[in-house]
Amino acid sequence: MSTRKSQRTNLLAEALAQRGVLHLRDAAALLGVSEMTVRRDVSANPERFAYLGGHIVSADDIAGGYELGREADSHANAKFRACSYALKMIVPDDTIFIDCGSTLDHLAEQIPADLSITVICYSLNVADRLSQKPNLRMIMLGGLYHSASATFSSGEWLEPLGRFGINKAFISAGGVDVERGASCSHFHEVPIKQKAIASALESHLVIDSSKFGIVKPAYFARLNDFKTIVTETGAKAPGA
Repeated sequence: MSTRKSQRTNLLAEALAQRGVLHLRDAAALLGVSEMTVRRDVSANPERFAYLGGHIVSADDIAGGYELGREADSHANAKFRACSYALKMIVPDDTIFIDCGSTLDHLAEQIPADLSITVICYSLNVADRLSQKPNLRMIMLGGLYHSASATFSSGEWLEPLGRFGINKAFISAGGVDVERGASCSHFHEVPIKQKAIASALESHLVIDSSKFGIVKPAYFARLNDFKTIVTETGAKAPGA
């Protein structure tokens, strides 16, 4: 580890010892670096830090570490570009659903602050980004909290989710296979993803290309359930 990086991590550890929790943007300001650099420092030191819904905490406070934090910087540039294409599909007064995961964190971040839309979500990292948009109305689905993915789940939300009038659903996946379709790592996410897909006028799978050829444990959709598959190279219809 370089001297400068070591100094940053020590300073971050000292700040957490005093405050207990530190917002990502506050940590970046404290260290005088970008938020992405802070994310990298956190990911490089899983034994010391964890990233939790836009906040940094001590790894000792999160039993077993934090999966989303480890994924946040994996193919980050590709995820950002994929979400840039997805963003072009959103228009004023839309009601959209934004799925969980480190990819769609970038979509939530890129939504313009002056765009008047309604967004339905169920993950802390996405909600944290959305909460900074003054013209945006956010509906946060609650329930049991799952720290590994920073998401909530509740069977009570599934029926109301179908009545929100969703124009567009932006869905993430941990794996995409031509034969088996889209899959993820956490089974509790499956009914929420499926309900959003079924309820939306159109659904878009937003991934980086590294997800192709991967199969995760929890299958949730066929590829032709989506209007487009959006990657860092653009949006294409399934099979195109």
